[in-house]
Amino acid sequence: RTYSEEVWIPDPEEVWKSAELLKDYKPGDKVLQLRLEEGKELEYCLDPKTKELPPLRNPDILVGENDLTALSYLHEPAVLHNLKVRFIDSKLIYTYCGIVLVAINPYEQLPIYGEDIINAYSGQNMGDMDPHIFAVAEEAYKQMARDERNQSIIVSGESGAGKTVSAKYAMRYFATVSGSASEANVEEKVLASNPIMESIGNAKTTRNDNSSRFGKYIEIGFDKRYRIIGANMRTYLLEKSRVVFQAEEERNYHIFYQLCASAALPEFKTLRLGMTFTVVMLCDCRDKAASLSFLRISDSYQMGIFRILAGILHLGNVEFASRDSDSCTVPPKHEPLTIFCDLMGVEYEEMSHWLCHRKLATATETYIKPISKLHAINARDALAKHIYANLFNWIVDHVNKALHATVKQHSFIGVLDIYGFETFEINSFEQFCINYANEKLQQQFNMHVFKLEQEEYMKEQIPWTLIDFYDNQPCINLIEAKMGVLDLLDEECKMPKGSDDSWAQKLYNTHLNKCALFEKPRMSNKAFIIKHFADKVEYQCEGFLEKNKDTVYEEQIKVLKSSKFKLLLELFQDEEKVLSPTSATPSGRVPLSRMPIKPAKARPGQASKEHKKTVGHQFRNSLHLLMETLNATTPHYVRCIKPNDFKFPFTFDEKRAVQQLRACGVLETIRISAAGFPSRWTYQEFFSRYRVLMKQKDVLGDRKQTCKNVLEKLIQDKDKYQFGKTKIFFRAGQVAYLEKIRADKLRAACIRIQKTIRGWLMRKKYMRMRRAAITIQRHVRGYQARCYATFLRRTRAAITIQKFQRMYVVRKRYRCMRDATIALQALLRGYMVRNKYQMMLREHKCVVLQKHVRGWLARRRYRRTLRAIVYLQCCYRRMMAKRELKKLKIEARSVERYKKLHIGLENKIMQLQRKIDEQVTAPQPQSLGWNSHFGSLLSVAESMEKKLVEETKQLELDLNDERLRYQNLLNEFSRLEERYDDLKDEMNLMVVKSSNISVFLSFPSLFPIFTHCRASLCCGRGALLDLPLLFLKQEPSEKKAALDMSLFLKLQKRVSELEQEKQSLQDELDRKEEQALRAKAKYESLKRQELESENKKLKNELNELQKALTETRAPEVTAPGAPAYRVLLDQLTSVSEELEVRKEEVLILRSQLVSQKEAIQPKVNPTVQSPQDYHMLNEDGELWLAYEGLKQANRLLESQLQSQKKSHENELESLRGEIQSLKEENNRQQQLLAQNLQLPPEARIEASLQHEITRLTNENLDLMEQLEKQDKTVRKLKKQLKVFAKKIGELEVGQMENTSPGQIIDEPIRPVNIPRKEKDFQGMLEYKKEDEQKLVKNLILELKPRGVAVNLIPGLPAYILFMCVRHADYLNDDQKVRSLLTSTINGIKKVLKKRGDDFETVSFWLSNTCRFLHCLKQYSGEEGFMKHNTPRQNEHCLTNFDLAEYRQVLSDLAIQIYQQLVRVLENILQPMIVSGMLEHETIQGVSGVKPTGLRKRTSSIADEGTYTLDSIIRQLNSFHSVMCQHGMDPELIKQVVKQMFYIIGAITLNNLLLRKDMCSWSKGMQIRYNVSQLEEWLRDKNLMNSGAKETLEPLIQAAQLLQVKKKTDEDAEAICSMCNALTTAQIVKVLNLYTPVNEFEERVLVSFIRTIQVRLRDRKDSPQLLMDAKHIFPVTFPFNPSSLALETIQIPASLGLGFISRV
Repeated sequence: RTYSEEVWIPDPEEVWKSAELLKDYKPGDKVLQLRLEEGKELEYCLDPKTKELPPLRNPDILVGENDLTALSYLHEPAVLHNLKVRFIDSKLIYTYCGIVLVAINPYEQLPIYGEDIINAYSGQNMGDMDPHIFAVAEEAYKQMARDERNQSIIVSGESGAGKTVSAKYAMRYFATVSGSASEANVEEKVLASNPIMESIGNAKTTRNDNSSRFGKYIEIGFDKRYRIIGANMRTYLLEKSRVVFQAEEERNYHIFYQLCASAALPEFKTLRLGMTFTVVMLCDCRDKAASLSFLRISDSYQMGIFRILAGILHLGNVEFASRDSDSCTVPPKHEPLTIFCDLMGVEYEEMSHWLCHRKLATATETYIKPISKLHAINARDALAKHIYANLFNWIVDHVNKALHATVKQHSFIGVLDIYGFETFEINSFEQFCINYANEKLQQQFNMHVFKLEQEEYMKEQIPWTLIDFYDNQPCINLIEAKMGVLDLLDEECKMPKGSDDSWAQKLYNTHLNKCALFEKPRMSNKAFIIKHFADKVEYQCEGFLEKNKDTVYEEQIKVLKSSKFKLLLELFQDEEKVLSPTSATPSGRVPLSRMPIKPAKARPGQASKEHKKTVGHQFRNSLHLLMETLNATTPHYVRCIKPNDFKFPFTFDEKRAVQQLRACGVLETIRISAAGFPSRWTYQEFFSRYRVLMKQKDVLGDRKQTCKNVLEKLIQDKDKYQFGKTKIFFRAGQVAYLEKIRADKLRAACIRIQKTIRGWLMRKKYMRMRRAAITIQRHVRGYQARCYATFLRRTRAAITIQKFQRMYVVRKRYRCMRDATIALQALLRGYMVRNKYQMMLREHKCVVLQKHVRGWLARRRYRRTLRAIVYLQCCYRRMMAKRELKKLKIEARSVERYKKLHIGLENKIMQLQRKIDEQVTAPQPQSLGWNSHFGSLLSVAESMEKKLVEETKQLELDLNDERLRYQNLLNEFSRLEERYDDLKDEMNLMVVKSSNISVFLSFPSLFPIFTHCRASLCCGRGALLDLPLLFLKQEPSEKKAALDMSLFLKLQKRVSELEQEKQSLQDELDRKEEQALRAKAKYESLKRQELESENKKLKNELNELQKALTETRAPEVTAPGAPAYRVLLDQLTSVSEELEVRKEEVLILRSQLVSQKEAIQPKVNPTVQSPQDYHMLNEDGELWLAYEGLKQANRLLESQLQSQKKSHENELESLRGEIQSLKEENNRQQQLLAQNLQLPPEARIEASLQHEITRLTNENLDLMEQLEKQDKTVRKLKKQLKVFAKKIGELEVGQMENTSPGQIIDEPIRPVNIPRKEKDFQGMLEYKKEDEQKLVKNLILELKPRGVAVNLIPGLPAYILFMCVRHADYLNDDQKVRSLLTSTINGIKKVLKKRGDDFETVSFWLSNTCRFLHCLKQYSGEEGFMKHNTPRQNEHCLTNFDLAEYRQVLSDLAIQIYQQLVRVLENILQPMIVSGMLEHETIQGVSGVKPTGLRKRTSSIADEGTYTLDSIIRQLNSFHSVMCQHGMDPELIKQVVKQMFYIIGAITLNNLLLRKDMCSWSKGMQIRYNVSQLEEWLRDKNLMNSGAKETLEPLIQAAQLLQVKKKTDEDAEAICSMCNALTTAQIVKVLNLYTPVNEFEERVLVSFIRTIQVRLRDRKDSPQLLMDAKHIFPVTFPFNPSSLALETIQIPASLGLGFISRV
C-alpha cells in the first residue's frame, strides 16, 4: 500500500468505510495511518494473527458499473459500494453480478416496465443494454430458441424484496414478446392468474404488505415457433398456519379481507358475514370473479369458493365450553357453527359432536372419547387449515387446466418465485423448510457458476486451476440424509407418544459433537442450531411434530364428505398418485406433458395410509422434483434485495443489504470469480483502451502480438495475466493498476500541454498589458496637461461671466416684477367686463336658437317620414313591374326564339323535299341492271314502310306524352322562378332599407321607430303602412343620450361600400352568364350551318354521279361487272360512309331542334307523311337513318327531361331552404327587437349596429359563394366551347383536304382514291376486354422494377394504365373503366403482398401509384389541376367520367404503400443504427473502452460484421438513388427522408437512455460528429428543408447534455433552456446515467439533478421515457403534374404488351 491510496475499513454502522492512506505501508507495520472521507484521521490496527491488509478501493472511473465483475478489486465492500452508488445516486435498481441479476426493491413505482421498454429490450444482446429483468427474460427466450433447451428463471430473496413483482414482469415480457399461438389468449390467462394466486396465497407481514406465503414454479410452454401455447404451475409449502393465527401487525390472506369488504354486495348476502370494512390496496371480490371467469371457472364454482371461504371465517368463530378438564361442548344453537353448517351443507349435530369428540380404534374395539377444550380448539383450527389448503390446491388445479396447452409443447421457460433465506427471533418448522430449500438452490447455483467458469477457461485455452468454493452438501446431508433432521422428525411422528422434547433429545444424541454444522443452544433444551451457508439459525422445536403431522380427525372429514355441496365434495376426492418424471431427454428438454402437477403437500382427506405421509416428506419429494427440473434446464438467476426494513423509497441500509448479499450467494459468485482471473478484455478492446501507453514502434499489424509485448513491459509478474484465444485474463487488481498507469500517462501529458499553453497565454497577456500601459500613460499625461490649460482659461472667463450675469439677473428681476403687476391689473379688469357681456349675449341667443331649432327639427322629421313612405311604395311597385316583365319575357322567349331557330331548318327541309319530288317526276332512262337494282330497293322500302308507319305512330304518341310532361315542368319552373324573383326582390328591399339606417341614427329618438319598422318589413309587405303611424306616435319630448357621430358615419360608409361591392359582384355574374349563353348559341348555329352545307355538298356530288351514270348508256360500261361500274361503286361506298357520319351529327342537332320546337308548340301534332313521301325519302336509305335518328332523339329528350327535372327539384329544394332561412331570420329579428327595446338607448343603438354589420357580412359571404359557383359554371361552359370549337376545326380541315373524284373516262380506267386525313395519336391505348388480366399480369404482377427503373422512363406503368383508362373514357364504357381501375388496385396490392419486404418493389409501386394519381388529377378537367398543362394536354382530359372516388381510393392505397415502405426502411436500418451511431468510434481514440465484465457488450471497434456510420450513409444513398430512379415526387422523397431520420434519432436516443456505458462526454462528441455527417448528407442531397434535421433535435440535445458543464445553478438554467426537445424524464435519466470514462471527468452530483427537477417541475410534457420509434408522420401527396406528352410515349416490346394499340 502506498501513499494516497484508498482502502476500505470495517465500520459497525456503515459496515465499510472509505479511507485514504497518509503514509506508505511497509512490511512489518502494525498500524496504518488513515484519513476518513469526512477528514478525520485515525490509526488502523492490523490483525496480528493474519496481518491481513484492508481491501483496496476501485478507481472512481469503475464505480457504478453495470456488472460487478467489471470491478478491478472484487470483494464485499466494492460490491456494496457499487450497488449503493447505482441505487442512491443513479436510481438504478438492477445490476449484473456475473450471471446473477441483482434487483433492489425501490419501494416506488418506476416508469421502466412499459411496452416501449419491452420493445427496446426485445432482440438485444444481454450486455448491450443496461441491466433489467427484461434483459434476463430476453436472454432466456433467445437461448431457448437458439440452443433448443428449456430455460429457468430463479427469483429468490427475502420477504418484501420484490420476488413476486420480478417474476410477474418476466412473465409479462414473455407474453408480450412471444404472443399466443392461437386465439385462446394464453398469455392473458397467464397474467390473469397472478391476481388470483396473490389473493389466496399472499398476506401482509411485518416486512411486506404483499408477501407470498408459498413458493411457485410456473412453466410457460412454447410451440416450435416459440409462441405461448400453455402454462403450468406448481406450488410449494403453503403457510396454512396463517389461516388461524397471525402475529402482531400481520394479517391473514388477502382473500378474506376482500370477501369481508364485499359483504354488502347483494350476491354475498347469503354468506352472512355481518360486517364490512375497507382494506387498503385491496380490490373487492368482483375483480377476482372476473379473473376466475376468464380462466373458465363457472359462476357456480366461484360462488362455491366464496361460500367455503366464508365458512372458514365462521368456523374460526366457533367457541367451546368446558364441562370438565377432559371434555367440552359447543353451546346449543351456536350461531357461527350454524352458519358454517348451512354454508357447507352438513348436519349441525354431527359437526358439533365430532368437534368435541374423537374416535379411538384399538385391535379389538372402537370407542368414542371426549376431548378437552384445548384439543377441540386445535382440532377446529386444523380443520380450517385443511379446508383452506384443499381449496388452494383445487384453485391451482383449475388454473392449470385453464392454462393447459391444447397442442404439443416444444419447449418451456420456467419462472421460480420462491422464498429466500429467512431468520427471525423465533424460527419454526416453516423457516426450517424454507432454509432447506434455499440450501438446495444455493448448491445448484454454486455448481452452475463453477461450471460456467470452467467452460470459459477451457474455451479460451487458459490453464485450469482448481478453485475452492463453499460446498453446502454437508448441510444438506444433515437435513435430508438418513438419520438426518427430517428423518428423525418423521420417525418421531410415528411414535405413539412422540413429542418435541423427545425429538430434540434424539437430535442431540445423533448430531451433537458429531457434525460441525449442528449446535445446541446453551440456555435451551428445546432448540437446535444449524450453520447454513448464509448464517446460523436457531430453531425452536415446539410445534415441529404437530406441523409435520398436519393431523386432521377423520370423523370431521367424513362429515364434510357427507355434504351435498358439490365443490366441497370435490375438495376431498381421492387423488391419483403422481409419478416422478422420467429422466431428461437427450437434448436436455423436459416436455411439459411429462411434468405433472405436484402440489406442495398431500391432501389429508385421503385414506389412512395417505395421512401417514408427513409434510416434511412431501416437501422433500417436491423439492427433489424441482431440482430435477432445474438441472434439466439452463438457469438464470435473479436475486432480489430489500434495501431497508421501513419500506422507504430509495433508502439503502448497508447492514441489511450485506446480510442479503451473503445469503443469496452474490458474494460467493464474486469470490469464485476473484479466485481466478476476474477481469477479461478482448485484444481489440485492450488495444483501444491502452493505446496511450504504447509507442509508435510498439504498434504492430497483429493486435494480439502488440498487446502481449506491451503487457510484458507493463506487468513484470506473468502470473498476473494470461493470454487466451480472444481475450486477456487479469488477476484481481491488475486492471486498476493499468488504469493508474494510464491515468498517470494522461495526467503527465495534460500537465505538459497545460504548461505550454499557460506559458504562451501568460507571455501573450504580458505583452498585451505592456503595450496597453505605455499607451495609457501617454494619453493620461497629455490629458492632464490639456486639463490644466483648460482650467486656467475657464477660471478667467468665469469671473467675467459672473460679473455680467449678476448685473443682468438683478435688472431682469426688477423689469419682470413691474411688467407682471401691470399685466395682472389689465387682465383682471377686462375679464370682469367680458364675463358680464358674454352672459347677457348668451341668454339672448339661446332664446332665438331654441325657436328656430325646434321648428327645423319638426319640419325635417316630417319630410324624412314622407320620403321613406314614398320610397317604400316605389320599391313595391317596381317589384310588381319586374314580375310582369319577367312573365312577358318568358312568353316571348318560349315562342319567338324557337320560331327564329326553325325558320332556316324548315326552309332547308322544304328545298330538299322539292328537289326529291323533281327527281322523281323527271324521266330517268336507265339500264336494265339499274332498274332491277331500284326495283329491289323499292320492295325493301315498301316492306319497311309499313313497319315504319306503325313505329312512327307509336313514337308520335310517346312524343306527345313527353311534350305534355315537359310543358308541365316548364310551367312549374316558371312558377318557381317567379316565386324566387319575389323573394329576391323582398331581400333586396330589406338590404336597401338597411342602407338607410344612417338616416335614423342621426337622432336617437328615431332609432326605436327604425327598429320597429325593420321588424315590420320582415313580417310582410302589409306592414309598410304602419310606418307613418309609428313616426307620428313618437313624442319629441323624450330625452336621449348623445351619440358618437363619428362612429355612425364610419359604419354608414362601410355599409355603403359593402352594398356597392355586392352590386358589382352581381353585375359581373350576370355579364358572365350572358357571355356564356351567347357563346353557346353562336356555337350551335355555326355547327348546324356547317353540317347542313356539308350535307348539301355531298347530296350534290351524289346526284352528279347518278346523272353521269344515266348519261352513259353503253351497257358494257354500266354493267354490274364492268370496271367503270366497280370504280363508281367504290366511290359511292366511300361517299356513303362519309355521309353517314355527317347524318349522325345532323340527326343529333335535329333532335335538339325538335325538342325546342315541341316546347314552343306542344299541342301541334306533326303531319304524317304519305307513303309516297316515304318512298321518295328512301332514295338513299335515309328512311332507316331517319328512324334511327328519331330513336336517338327520343333518348336524348328523355335524358334532357330527367336532367331538367332533377335540376328543377334541386332548385325547388334550394328555394324552400331559402324560405326557411328567411323565416328564421325574421324570428331572430323579432327577438332582437324585443331585446333592444329593453336596453337603454346607447346600448340599443350599439347592439343594433353590431347586428346589422354581422348580417351584411353574412350576405356578402353568401353572394361571394354564389359568384364562385357561377365562375365554375362559366369555366365548365368555356371548356365545352373549346371542345366544340376543336371539333369544328377538325371538320373544316377535313373538308379542305377531301378531294372529289375526277371525271370518269372510258380508257384507261384507273382506280380513283378519295384521300382521307391521317389522324394524330391521341394519347390513348386500346385493348380488348378479355386482355385486361393479361395487361395487369404483364404490367404489374410480373414486372421487374430494376429493369424498368434503369431502361425505361420513370412512371411508365402509370402512364400506360392511364392511357388505357382514357380510351375507356373515350368509349364511354363505365364498366371497362371500373374493371380496369379495380384490377389495377388489386394487382398492386397483390404484388406488394408477395414482395412487400423488397425496398425497390415498394418504392417502385409507391412512385407509380402517385404518378397514376397525379395523372387522374391532371387530366380530370378540373380547373385547379389544369394550370400547368399545355394546350395539347388539356385536349387529353377525361370527358365522360368523374373519377374522384377512385382518386381517393388510390390516395388511400398510396398511404398504405408509404407505411409499408417505412416499415421496410425500419427493418433494414434498425440493425445498423445502434452500432453505427453509438457503438462505433467514428473519431478513433476519443473514447476509451471501459471494462465490461462477464456480460460483454457489442464491440465498438469496427469488424467485418459490424455496422459503421459509413454503412448507414451508404444505405441512405442507396435508398435515395432508388427513389430518384423510380421518379418518386421530390416532396414525397423529403417525407421519406424525414421518417428515416426520425427512426435513426429515436432508436439512437432510446438506446442511449437504456445504456449507462454510452452516457459520457466522449460519446456525446461521437454522437454530435455522427449527426453532423448526417446533416452533411442532407446538404449534399438538397434535403435540408425536408424537416429531417429537426427530427434529430432530441438526439442532438442529449449529446449536448452529455458535454455541457453540470455544476452550478447557471449550468442548470442553461440546460433547462437548451433541452427543450427532451422531456423531463429523459433529461434526468441522462444525468443519472452520466458516467465518466476518464479521471478528468466529474460525476453529476445528486443535488444538481434535484435542481434540474425543481426547475423543470412546471414543464408539461409526456412522462414517457422513450421515444415512439414506431411513430409514422402523416403523409401528404402534393399535386405534381407531368410535362410529358402522352402522345409521345412509346411502349417497349420488352413489356410484352403487343395486344394493345395506340389510338
